[in-house]
Amino acid sequence: MPKDIRTPMQVITTTTGAIHEFLKKSPAQDVINWGRKNSLWFMTQPMGCCGVEMIAAGCSHYDTDRFGIIPRCSPRHADVMVISGYIVRKYFPALKRLYAQMPSPKWVICMGNCSISGGPFYRSYNTLQNIDEIFPVDVYITGCPPRPEALIQGFIELQKKIKAKTDKGTMYGVK
Repeated sequence: MPKDIRTPMQVITTTTGAIHEFLKKSPAQDVINWGRKNSLWFMTQPMGCCGVEMIAAGCSHYDTDRFGIIPRCSPRHADVMVISGYIVRKYFPALKRLYAQMPSPKWVICMGNCSISGGPFYRSYNTLQNIDEIFPVDVYITGCPPRPEALIQGFIELQKKIKAKTDKGTMYGVK
């Protein structure tokens, strides 16, 4: 008896989470990460003296564009939040809102002693300490203020973390 050629095909259903888990374990993730690490767009929100150094890093003398690091003014276009300088309690809700508006994957760089530990404003009534408990910080750049070369080196370190899949922005270990 001949077999009917018109047998119904099986439909395979999947979820977005299953597709993401498959991509994390496949070689396609390496290609995706190559594109991500070579197009880091950081949000410009300079604070204090570290902000001046961040602005200088985007100027022609240092030329961050050659690394694919481009400053953006909108959080919806940015991959990286550079927390530069001191964070006061009044500015913190706005900073948290900006971080929430950034698309995933997103990375955080803490620039300067004020953003890392409070700097000279340590234990002040209005300055926040321990930013790493609030935001998942990938790279710390020390100095008061750190030079533009240090910021570029911080971006290069972030690119290495993205390539090695050890960054906090893409959440490889989180299920």
